[in-house]
Amino acid sequence: AAWGAVREKGGTEAQAAEFVGKLYKNVPILAKGGRDATATFLQRNQGDVLITFESEVVSIDREFGAGKVDAIYPSVSVVAENPVAVVERTVAKKGTAQLAKAYLDYLYSEEAQEIAAKHAIRPRSETVLKKYADTFKPIKQFTVAKYFGSLTEAQKVHFNDGGQFDKLYTPGAK
Repeated sequence: AAWGAVREKGGTEAQAAEFVGKLYKNVPILAKGGRDATATFLQRNQGDVLITFESEVVSIDREFGAGKVDAIYPSVSVVAENPVAVVERTVAKKGTAQLAKAYLDYLYSEEAQEIAAKHAIRPRSETVLKKYADTFKPIKQFTVAKYFGSLTEAQKVHFNDGGQFDKLYTPGAK
């Protein structure tokens, strides 16, 4: 998200790398994931700032009480996509292709988007998003595809061995 935010504001790849490198220099502990980062920050009191998904902020308010943290929303961020797929071989074997397709179609219905919003997942439906405006602040969003091509390409360039992450992150650096 940080890399793409620099690019979205007109920055170059080099400027994005520099910004992310500076950001990582302030990371005393790199957690395994969002929940682990929250536990490290709130339960172990490690770190001054928690950078996390929007849905995690809502969960923090629900779990630890509203006002436990001051949430600051960026002006621009990456769309957190939750990909879903029908696995053809599996549905063919089980005879559930029609049911799987119906479920997939349902996920983007207004009803399902309402359920997503209630569970802190930013809805794609503009109607539902407006209804939950208190929960989901206005943020200019970009897709992974815009700056990274695909999730596979982003993984390869940024997170595989020798990728940008390895070049920019030094554990315990300050």
